[in-house]
Amino acid sequence: MKKDQLITRRRALIAGAAVLGAAGAAGTAHVLTAGPAAKSARSLPRSGPQASRALKPSAYRLQPIAGYGAPHSAQTRTLVRHEPFLRMSGRGRSMVLTFDDGPDPRYTPDILRTLREYDVRAMFFVCGGMAADNKHLLSEMADDGHLVGNHTWSHPLLTTLSRSAIRSEIERTCEVIEDACGEPPAWFRAPYGAWNRATFQIGAELGMEPLGWTVDTLDWTTPGTRSIVGRVKSEAAPGVVVLSHDAGGDRSQSVRALRDYLPHLLDDGYHIMVPRRKYA
Repeated sequence: MKKDQLITRRRALIAGAAVLGAAGAAGTAHVLTAGPAAKSARSLPRSGPQASRALKPSAYRLQPIAGYGAPHSAQTRTLVRHEPFLRMSGRGRSMVLTFDDGPDPRYTPDILRTLREYDVRAMFFVCGGMAADNKHLLSEMADDGHLVGNHTWSHPLLTTLSRSAIRSEIERTCEVIEDACGEPPAWFRAPYGAWNRATFQIGAELGMEPLGWTVDTLDWTTPGTRSIVGRVKSEAAPGVVVLSHDAGGDRSQSVRALRDYLPHLLDDGYHIMVPRRKYA
């Protein structure tokens, strides 16, 4: 899928993703712990190169992690409920900035420059199809200390795919990230925030934690720079995970908004951090 088509597809599927994503997480607002070993370990690889990277059975989830700070406006609530747990040092006034769908050579370099100017680390959930053509940007992210996460190869609605198709989308992107950054990704985010059991299982098999968000900037709707800035400022709170985009359409508003709200967050005493994995 071409990068400029992502926003059109997003608008067409967002309502369905809300329903499907919620259905995938319905009744599963817990972390699946070890229980009977045979039951929790069945989906994990027993041998091969992925076996050493697979998460422990106790780490297998049926709900994405998000920040421990909940948004106080219904307009910015996420599509599905998230487990309110994310490990960050300096927890008191810490926030996480995340950028999806890239990298895009038109917008990602400007975002990286702004983050570098303020000595801030962020998370980039990249699409393999974009990353394969811009590996130098992934290398730059890693060199600057940012976390590079997996956002599938072509940004499909995973809840409509077979298990083999889901694995292909995720696994191919893992390979590109590892090739560009020197290590496999530790974090995964489902496109449209639409999760299901197979998505969680396959992500765990590939050694990744699922990460959601707590504040959606809605920058993918191109609401205007002022609107994006206002949403981040009004929803800023300790533990918040902010969702923005550096690709998938015209992201010039996202670039300008970051330049505006980032220094304000820092002046207000927020520490912009990247998370640590809950399970080593």
